[in-house]
Amino acid sequence: MQQPEEQARSRIDQLLRDAGWVIQDRSDFDRQAALGVAVREFHLPAGYCDYLLFIDGKAAGVIEAKKAGVTLSGVAEQSAKYVAELPEHLARWEQRLVYHYESTGDETFFCNLRDPKPRSRRVFAFHRPETLHEWLRQSETLRSRLRHMPPLETQGLRDCQIEAIEGLEESLAEDRLRALIQLATGSGKTFTACSFSYRLIRHAGARRILFLVDRNNLGDQTLKEFQNFQPVGAANRFTDTYIVQHLHGHHIDPDAKVVITTIQRLYAMLRGKPLDEADEEASAFEQWEGEQGEPLPLGYNPEIPIETFDFIITDECHRSIYGLWRQVLEYFDASLIGLTATPSKHTLGFFNQNLVAEYPYERSVVDGVNVGYEIYRIRTRVTEEGGKVEPGDVGYQVPVRDRRTRQMRYETLDEEFEYTGKELDRSVVNPNQIRTVLQTYRERVFTELFPERTGEWLPKTLIFAKDDNHAEEIVHAVREVFGEGNDFAKKITYRNSGEDPKALIKAFRVDPMPRVAVTVDMVATGTDIKPVEVLIFMRDVKSEGYYEQMKGRGVRTIPDADLKAVTPDAETKTRFILIDAVGVTESKKNASQPLERKRSLSFDALLEQVAMGRRDEDAMSSLAARLSALDRKLTDEDRSRLAEASGGQAPRQLANRLLDAIDPDSQQAAVTERHGPAPTPEQEQAVEQELMDEACQPFDKPALRTLLKEIKQKRDIVIDEVTTDALVHADFDHQRAEQTITSFKAFIEENRDELTALQILYNQPLGQQRLTYGAIRELVNAMLEKPPHLAVANVWQAYKRLEASQVRGAPVDEQLTEVVSLVRYALGQTDTLEPIDAVVERRFNLWLGREKKAGREYNAEQEAWLRAIAAYLAANAEIAPRDFMEVPSLADQGGILQARQVLGNGLNEMLNELQEALVA
Repeated sequence: MQQPEEQARSRIDQLLRDAGWVIQDRSDFDRQAALGVAVREFHLPAGYCDYLLFIDGKAAGVIEAKKAGVTLSGVAEQSAKYVAELPEHLARWEQRLVYHYESTGDETFFCNLRDPKPRSRRVFAFHRPETLHEWLRQSETLRSRLRHMPPLETQGLRDCQIEAIEGLEESLAEDRLRALIQLATGSGKTFTACSFSYRLIRHAGARRILFLVDRNNLGDQTLKEFQNFQPVGAANRFTDTYIVQHLHGHHIDPDAKVVITTIQRLYAMLRGKPLDEADEEASAFEQWEGEQGEPLPLGYNPEIPIETFDFIITDECHRSIYGLWRQVLEYFDASLIGLTATPSKHTLGFFNQNLVAEYPYERSVVDGVNVGYEIYRIRTRVTEEGGKVEPGDVGYQVPVRDRRTRQMRYETLDEEFEYTGKELDRSVVNPNQIRTVLQTYRERVFTELFPERTGEWLPKTLIFAKDDNHAEEIVHAVREVFGEGNDFAKKITYRNSGEDPKALIKAFRVDPMPRVAVTVDMVATGTDIKPVEVLIFMRDVKSEGYYEQMKGRGVRTIPDADLKAVTPDAETKTRFILIDAVGVTESKKNASQPLERKRSLSFDALLEQVAMGRRDEDAMSSLAARLSALDRKLTDEDRSRLAEASGGQAPRQLANRLLDAIDPDSQQAAVTERHGPAPTPEQEQAVEQELMDEACQPFDKPALRTLLKEIKQKRDIVIDEVTTDALVHADFDHQRAEQTITSFKAFIEENRDELTALQILYNQPLGQQRLTYGAIRELVNAMLEKPPHLAVANVWQAYKRLEASQVRGAPVDEQLTEVVSLVRYALGQTDTLEPIDAVVERRFNLWLGREKKAGREYNAEQEAWLRAIAAYLAANAEIAPRDFMEVPSLADQGGILQARQVLGNGLNEMLNELQEALVA
């Protein structure tokens, strides 16, 4: 029977052979027998070492073997003695041995003495001789290169991405083997990974990076991100320079710099076992939810050595990564980089509490990276209480569907059948319950959830089902309840028959149809579908991380034009609705709360209460949410006025200061800075109060509060959902038109001495009213600023209702100079109300006639220039020579030089004459 030491030697021998080493006894010593030779019991000045490692004929390292159970941290000192002293005649790579291992055969530690601060680290097995040989020929080790990375090019990166990359590189330079990056869903985790992957390959000389994804379809999405990624300053895209491989087989391309795969496939490859593609289609969030499991057995695979990857990125690392699949990660001698939107305490523990960047969902909403959400709860009797099927006196037949084949049969109930809400849709399907939820959604979507919409386009809606059978029932129910065809609602799961799930996801993302997608987990994590505005949970979720991931499908912002392309009656995505039909939001698993927590309080009331001294977390968070939502709707003019009133701060900056003030980490940092690591409770409370007071201080100014209220009121439409109505009469409302005109006339009279444009229009005769564009813009803003918010188009429409015979045409949208015609008509300076373009056109023709009578005729080219100048005057009321170089309609014709060549050197005098003749 072998002694413990002998058993350890046997295991070590096998590990060395598997890694490609030739093992020799000292009596059979031949250092040139192979690239890597391990010689047992080699005598060195410090004594006999267990194994001396030769690489390409020269001594390079040592292995100190111990029996199983021996702790190895102290053994490194023994290895160091062998490393430091070598016989003078021994062929060697350096004056000391570079590598040393300590091993029991079950546990192995490795240290590279060429690293800046050599530190032993646990490895799964021994490195191959080829790898150690390659490292010896390099001038610096990877860890040395990580300490000399060039500064980050920040162009095109968000602040949170810059923080993540710089934090990661600082951690790697400190030789910390595990690092966790928290970036909220939608803030660009994959783009960030592309950025630091490029830097690790380009500047640190990383050999290969492994990118682990949750599901295979997310691998496709990751591959596209790398294909589209072009580093700052680089001439080519990432994949034009480096090979990126998305694994679908069992062979890793030796030239690949980035390998994308699921952990399921990687495990199968290490085991040398085949993999059913369906095994990497289900989310690991779902597959291992609530399941402890045993660590998966794993042995050394010579085809995939431990040094295959230098870095491993785990995208959306969840409990199965560091639980059930832990050995797969720890097989490789690689630094682990975790990406997550929702770190749990288990995740932080696995990554050694090394959170190098933190960007939570709430902060991403304030920054406009994501949108906020509101919860809409639907409760039904069956969902809450379950149901009961009573058989009757003579037996009752109920339909039963086979879960696997979906074949329907009928069985007779001999006794009462009762089920709970939890059994619903797993072992029992109640079509009436599904229809009740969907009918409620259909009835409320355009009255309560999106009352501003036309009702023609259901917002893009994603429904989470319990399983494939449940999803099938929901799809048919959606089509029935909404009275639509097959294209309206689609099931997107891995069991779709006849339709490609990837094609369905793409259609749901970029096409008007389908409007509704029903999924189990294929679209639950990671999949980017920005137009989604409604999530309906018809299943509960136990995992906090999984729930946050599912919720994240609705948070992403989208450009207005892209949203309109799929939902034509939508304007801007400012939030999404989470419809909870099963109570998923009522457990304590939520890692992030809605930023808006005081929905019942009006914006005005919140502002006033904060100004009066209210400082609770809910109020400050809610005010931050309102400011963030308002920020997305502001015009440049609004931003300028708010900046002036707030001391240069935009609503988003004000919101961030509010969040900082109630953020526990920010509070703790401020307390520590001022009072050290052991403050008293009184000191903590005082600092927290000071932070909140400072964040709320801008709202003490009545001018800022008033301006915020006015802009908010101007941007919002109040909807009365309480008062019922019945048809009494149908016609245009002349009384309302009269009120609008009365208000307009009162406005111009009240402001005749305050606004420059009105001073000129009141006091200068027609033909001498020289207005500037700035004065006109000031007038329009003043009309819109306060109730009744007199938009030019509305006042024009009111005149048309009452004095139709005197009104010709309609104003051009967003052309501010139309207000000049409106004021002149209201003051009685003109008999007709017509668009400024028509006025300018008529005056221009009269001017041409006068010129002709005076003997000045213009050729076609000159007249074309003059008409371009007239059009510009109609829109801007003034013109200067510099406009010819800045305005496309003038610059494209050759600018000021061409204008002078065509119209002559008297151009400046002609511009003054035209301005007076056409718009004064």
